[in-house]
Amino acid sequence: MNFYQQAGKMVLGSRLRRLSSIFTEDAAKVFALYDVALQPHWFPVFYVLTQAEPLSISSIAALTRQPHPAVSQIVKAMTKAGLTISQPSESDARVNLIRLSDPGKQLVPKLHDQYLDVTQAIDSLLAEMQYDLWKAIEETEHLLAQKNFYDRVKAQRKQREQQAVDIIDYTPDCHAAFKRLNYAWIAHHFTIEDTDRHYLEHPEERILNPGGHILMARFNHQLVGTCALVKIDDCNFEVAKMAVAEEVRGRGIGRRLGEAMIQKARELGAKRLLIQSNTALEAAISLYYTLGFKKIVGQPSPYTKCNIQMELILD
Repeated sequence: MNFYQQAGKMVLGSRLRRLSSIFTEDAAKVFALYDVALQPHWFPVFYVLTQAEPLSISSIAALTRQPHPAVSQIVKAMTKAGLTISQPSESDARVNLIRLSDPGKQLVPKLHDQYLDVTQAIDSLLAEMQYDLWKAIEETEHLLAQKNFYDRVKAQRKQREQQAVDIIDYTPDCHAAFKRLNYAWIAHHFTIEDTDRHYLEHPEERILNPGGHILMARFNHQLVGTCALVKIDDCNFEVAKMAVAEEVRGRGIGRRLGEAMIQKARELGAKRLLIQSNTALEAAISLYYTLGFKKIVGQPSPYTKCNIQMELILD
């Protein structure tokens, strides 16, 4: 069984570590071949010290893009081997500066031929490949610097889970979930007010019958989110009573509800949408901004918890 072919991309990291191990094992043999007393994983530190010295551990870590603890361990090993010297900085005694010792400097000329031969061997290897591994590595490093692998996996998970979310119209069967979600959301952040109760206990009378709308989010066969559209007049509607169950937050459900409600508002002929919220709800406020809402100074709010009003002008 070809494990890596069968397991696929899930073991990309393991396969790269295996490839690194192959190169590292051969690199140790190559250093011995040229009688250079360096461990392969010491070379990045050794190299930057040949280009500029003395350097602090932090500077070496930044230049080699290696973790500070790893560089510290390498420097200790190189100092024990007699290749580096550590001395306190004259300007800051808390900082140790690292430089090559005389035996360390004596290795530099010996590396010249090794460097030439290794470079030619790598060029030869790359020439035998269909794809340029060196350029692929550079491109991969660049792309991961823009968005790391963990965040890429999180984004894919979020996208997959968003596709499993259904946005449906409110029906009387949804009333219990509509109340539960909103009462939990409000009670967690604020105090439930009489105005809240009027809308949550009587959604048909206060929201639907006057021409508004309510949407529900369904995930894994459970109602986990909601959002209401309250009609102010023929042109103005308020986005209200948006809530998502705590256990499913972070999956983009709020965004799906917001986008669906904006579309519904257009269908109902709305020209402007209003939101009354509180700046303590940073995630919600950020969502409203990304949906296109802007902060305004509006009429006094009937909610004591409201300290920010926002609007979205619809095309």
